Amino acid sequence: MREWTHASVPKVSAVVAMGGLFRPIPGGTYHVNSRMLDDARANLQGEHASNLGCAMADALAREFGCEAYVVDPVSVDELEPLARYSGHPLIQRSSLSHALNIHAAARKAVDELKIPLSSSSLLIVHMGGGISVAPVRGGRIIDINDANSDGPFSPERTGGLPLQQFITLCFSGTYTERDIRKLVSGNGGLLAYLGTNSALDVEERIRKGDDTAREVFEAMAYQISKEIGAMACVLKGNVHAVVLTGGLASSSMLTDWIAERVRFIARVLLYPGEDEMRTLAAETRAVLHGMITPLEY
Repeated sequence: MREWTHASVPKVSAVVAMGGLFRPIPGGTYHVNSRMLDDARANLQGEHASNLGCAMADALAREFGCEAYVVDPVSVDELEPLARYSGHPLIQRSSLSHALNIHAAARKAVDELKIPLSSSSLLIVHMGGGISVAPVRGGRIIDINDANSDGPFSPERTGGLPLQQFITLCFSGTYTERDIRKLVSGNGGLLAYLGTNSALDVEERIRKGDDTAREVFEAMAYQISKEIGAMACVLKGNVHAVVLTGGLASSSMLTDWIAERVRFIARVLLYPGEDEMRTLAAETRAVLHGMITPLEY
């Protein structure tokens, strides 16, 4: 096997990585700077693998003598004022989402619909380990559920829970704070109900006649559909398309159930998987060609 050496790598113009749980910032392409690195190391808004991205990009960029960037990090916050209210002044809703893929799906959708991004009105659903449902107006994510603790349940997260029962569970003496946090994000959803976080496994069980697996999987589609309906109200029903993307959008069983419930709102577009690596490259190429100006964190 050939050994990697610096000389064996072509000239590197830039290094780009997934952005993490930084301070709330608008969407865009950002220079990696010392403040970003400090916030990522401090796990400012929580521990997440994406916090490593900027540090890795910075280290490689120093090695190759070029700039380091992140694009549309998890902490992109474009919420409108009304979306920030929770129901109590001690708690404010904030935006932590799959912003990179949501913005990429919005650009893909307007290309297919042949409408300008600036005047578009879309409902975009990223469905993976967590599920984000976002009304996207003019390319901006103006509201969104917190995929770690709100909205529909997902393969391994509970989504929103009945609050009074959850409070009782928290103070039952059975669980530590760490246990509770793991219960809602890591050990919830399909994993809690069916012992697996794999939609492929669940579909196979359904094909073999497992009625419980079918009901749980359809319940997830039901909850996703309810969240889409709620977010349609944010856009006052003016929706050009409902866009289903992310790994779970590869499940025709799941997407068919969702489409049955929401196609009255608007046309349903499917973009299975995540185009995040291509998006990182495309946005950084736009910076290098002078088409967009990178932002400073």
